[in-house]
Order: sequence, then C-alpha cells, then structure tokens
Amino acid sequence: METGCYTALATPFTANGELDTEGLDRLIRFQIDNNITGIIAAGTTGESPTLQWEEHNRLVAAIAAGSKGKYGAGEKCLCIAGAGSNNTREALEAVKHAVDAGVDGILMVDPYYNGPSSLEIRREYYEPVANAFPNTEIIPYIIPGRTGTQLLPEDLAILSREYKNINSVKEATGNIENMRRTRVCCGDDFKIFSGDDGILLDIMADPSIKACGGISVISNIAPKALTDMVKLQLAGDIKGAEAINKALSPLLGLVTVITEEQTPYGMVKCRARNPLALKTVMQLLGMPSGTCRQPMGKMTQKGLDVVIEATKKVQRANPEILEPLARFFDVDIDARLENPEFRKNLYYNY
Repeated sequence: METGCYTALATPFTANGELDTEGLDRLIRFQIDNNITGIIAAGTTGESPTLQWEEHNRLVAAIAAGSKGKYGAGEKCLCIAGAGSNNTREALEAVKHAVDAGVDGILMVDPYYNGPSSLEIRREYYEPVANAFPNTEIIPYIIPGRTGTQLLPEDLAILSREYKNINSVKEATGNIENMRRTRVCCGDDFKIFSGDDGILLDIMADPSIKACGGISVISNIAPKALTDMVKLQLAGDIKGAEAINKALSPLLGLVTVITEEQTPYGMVKCRARNPLALKTVMQLLGMPSGTCRQPMGKMTQKGLDVVIEATKKVQRANPEILEPLARFFDVDIDARLENPEFRKNLYYNY
C-alpha cells in the first residue's frame, strides 16, 4: 500500500434508497481529479453494514473500474476494498470477489460483535485470508470502538512477520500508546495509516509512531487539501502541512458530532457518528450523497447547526479548501450554506 491519503468513500444513494451509480461515478472522478492516492470501497463510511452483498460487490467492482480510469478520467488511483466480516467464510467470499474485480488491496475490519480474542482474530480470521490470497495486500483495520474487540500490536507483528502480504494497518483505536506499541512491535518498515482525521497530522509527526498517511473521511469533501497536507508532511514541509491542518480543523471535528438534547425526561447526549455528519455536509453542499440508510437517519437541528457553522468557518477563512468541490460540482458554496431551503429534510428535532 502506497503512502499517502486514501478516501473512505461515502456511498451515494438515490431518493428511493438504491445505489446511485451516476453519482458514484462523479464522486470517483472528483477524487481522482484532486490527486487522491486511493479510494476505499465499501468501508464504514461507505455504510457497508447496510449494504446487501450484491450491492457490496457491485460497489466494489464499480470503484475498482473507476479507479483504473475506465470512466474516462485522465489520472488513476488505487482501489482498496472493504471486505471484513464477523464471519470468516463470508470475508473469504468478499475478498475473492474483490480480487476478481481487480482491486489493489483489501481492508479487513476486526470481527465485530462476537468478540474473539486477539489470538483468535489472528489465527481464525486474518491468517485464513492471508493464506488464501497470498498475492493480495491485506490491511487490518483496528477500531475497537466499533467492533468491541481488537487485534493487538503483538499479534499484528506476528502476522507481519509471517505473511508478506500484511505490512500495513489502519489504526483507529484513538490510543496513542497502542500506536507506539505497534511501531515497536512491527518495526520501522511497517506502514501505519491513521483512521482518525483529527489526529492524522499529529501521528505522522510523532517520531514514535511515524504514520505514513491516512484513510480519511473528510477527504470526501476536501480531497486536495488532505492529499496536499499528507504530501507536505511526508516531504518534510512541516509548516506547510500544519497550515493546511489548521485550515481544515473545523471540518476534521465533524467525523463525530455530539450534542445535548432536551427530552421530556431530561437532557441526553446525542451522538451523530460517521458517516451521518459527512453525508449531511455532502447533501448540504450539493454533492451526490442521498441520506444514510436506516437505522441511521438524520442529525438533530443542533447537530446540523454544528455542521453548518464548521463549514462556514472554513469557507470564510480558507475558501480554497472547498473551491475544488465548488468547481467540480458547479455549486455556490456560500449560497448553499446561507439559504435555509437547502437545509430542509436534513434534520429532525429530538
């Protein structure tokens, strides 16, 4: 897997909830035109838990084709397919389809819900896939906040030592010490990709972690800025990378939006998790998106206010961040942020 910035692509849906293939085509072109290193197909941001397997396979095949320039885009990028499961047999089937579709690698989330130990995850999940597809790069995706379990750095290091096709990880634990332990166990040549936009630059700059890039959510709407930031950091232009990170910072906080809401029984916290805030921004700005699939729904009005204010802040201070989006999708960013008509049906009250 090449160092750089990868977009965990949001899956666009039509008004009746089907895959929006025309919208998908436009999103792929937008990413490629803005020099993204690669696209993740059917990951968490792509709402993989609500995709039927037939849809999942169609999505992977379409993004694999689009990333190779088959839709007419002049440049190309890598395609990494999400193929994780809590069922190893199911994961093997998904990997086979993705490999047949021509992807460049596989992103496998730790098995969720059924809670295997780290030893079991290594022996009964990653090893069968790595053995079955020795010529395909397998990227473990460590996100215990979603899965309820975790492949530990020690077992990741064993996998890296024994399988030449496991040499990188998507690190989304949010645990700096876990990332440092991964570097110690896996060695200097092992690639650590950030799975958290908010700390991407920090863990690239941390000499005890040395992340080599990120798999980003916010690059769905700002691929050029995220790609430029990662490239500058890798090239040693620390000030340049920090300037872009500062300009992006209001958007980077939108991956998860937490608000306090009034109910008849008291105040509660409402947590809008990825990709809800992202797809709300995409709809607001006129990108192909559609709503999230149930059981995800809409943000609260307070949550929408957070999204709008963060986007306005970036647009006011650094309009160059969203200028590629405005140009590609032919939208007026300021008008869409100010006109209440564009906010209709994007939220509900608690």
